[in-house]
Amino acid sequence: MQDTLGALRRRRKRPIIIMNKILVTGGAGYIGSFMVRELKDKGFDPVILDNLSQGHKESVSNFRLEVIDLVTEKEKLDNLLSNEKFDGVIHMASFIQMGESYKDPAKYYMNNVFGFMNLMDSMKEHGVGKIILSSSAGVYGNPEKVPIKEGDVKNPLNPYGETKYIMERMLEDYDTAYGIKFISIRYFNAAGAAVDGSIGEDHPEESHLIPNIIKSVLSGTEFTLFGNNYDTPDGTCVRDYIHVLDLVNAHSIAMEKLLAGSASAFYNAGMGEGHSNMEIIKTVEEVVKTGVKVRVLPKREGDANILYADIEKIKNELGWQPKNSIVDIVKTAYLWHKTHPSGYNG
Repeated sequence: MQDTLGALRRRRKRPIIIMNKILVTGGAGYIGSFMVRELKDKGFDPVILDNLSQGHKESVSNFRLEVIDLVTEKEKLDNLLSNEKFDGVIHMASFIQMGESYKDPAKYYMNNVFGFMNLMDSMKEHGVGKIILSSSAGVYGNPEKVPIKEGDVKNPLNPYGETKYIMERMLEDYDTAYGIKFISIRYFNAAGAAVDGSIGEDHPEESHLIPNIIKSVLSGTEFTLFGNNYDTPDGTCVRDYIHVLDLVNAHSIAMEKLLAGSASAFYNAGMGEGHSNMEIIKTVEEVVKTGVKVRVLPKREGDANILYADIEKIKNELGWQPKNSIVDIVKTAYLWHKTHPSGYNG
């Protein structure tokens, strides 16, 4: 009997570990599927909200998934936030294709702005006071100077970038009026895949440079390069890239800071250096040991000449910095596409 009582007393003394529950909207998407893994590794309890229009449930089969559309199913969203206590939200449920946003701006304003407003209103109504926004370098437009600092002029060149800028201004207003604290992270071209090739980028219509170059090599087809007459050293536009693993790490650190009482803030997230499209093509050729067939078409409306980030603010205030190089990005992306030629569907 004494042994039994002693065991009970020892069990009572064990600390109760309470994990912060985080809702990840768009969590079955490319970056979201990495995000939930990062959160779980950091000791959070991630819950995915996704309408699966872009995401893949196969990529998050070991995680809890709530299939809800932020635009059309606010009642289901309200029920979720009412019935459970979420400590914070990471919002990754935006449409992201710049070219498509020109052709169908209504689609982007409806999903990115109206859907986001439904989310913010539901958070306000049910007492969820912390949010990380996946924003975009697209809010800057064609910058007056590089590297781009967070306080530089915002002049989006396309409806996609405009929706992100509107979302950021909404964050400021909801913070002022309702006390919802936020960190907005402006992405500079997320790319790459898991080191073991287990998960990666698989969009219904791929618009990103690195996967499209790699897919052209694997299929033996031409890669379409939009524009070689930009005002840059080699005539192709220059962008800042960031490995998806580094990017989700920035989000998890940001969430830790918010939960610890950090003030609202905006941060750039990139490598802090630019690579031209032609440099990326040459890097792919070095990694895959074969040439890339290139067909040049006119540059697209709304594409800026040079975009790369000043990342001193996020390094100094969040203690974050990227660990992966452009070669690491290409190597992991190549492994993913080589081992999953049909993405999650094959």
